[in-house]
Amino acid sequence: MEAAKLVMMANQIGKFFAAQRGADPVAAIANHLDKFWEPRMRAEIAAHLAAGGAGLDGPVRAAVGRLKEARPPGMGV
Repeated sequence: MEAAKLVMMANQIGKFFAAQRGADPVAAIANHLDKFWEPRMRAEIAAHLAAGGAGLDGPVRAAVGRLKEARPPGMGV
């Protein structure tokens, strides 16, 4: 999938969770991506972040950094 499409989708998810009261949007976004995105999609968005993350909103950047799987080399634990 194109990075631009993944960025758009991730930012839409981010906007949804940012509007939820009483929830940690970064944790909610990361949880959603872990549960509902295919491993390939998570790997692609993580690689996009590693390459600079152009277009990703702040909370989405943080959430992608928290993903449990699919971190490219150099992305941490």
